[in-house]
Amino acid sequence: MEHIKEEVISLLKKMPDNSSYDDIMEQIYVRQKIKKGQQQLSNEQYYTHEEAKGILEEWLK
Repeated sequence: MEHIKEEVISLLKKMPDNSSYDDIMEQIYVRQKIKKGQQQLSNEQYYTHEEAKGILEEWLK
């Protein structure tokens, strides 16, 4: 958990002084989603291009 806190502190230090709460929350959210996606890729939890096309074809029927 400490690692996440350090990441957020580092992120805040890089942001402009006039950043709003929304700006800060957006940056944290985006970083969280990127990390989750990277973790899913490393755990092979994803769809191939062909699988995704098949799913979309079913949705669009």
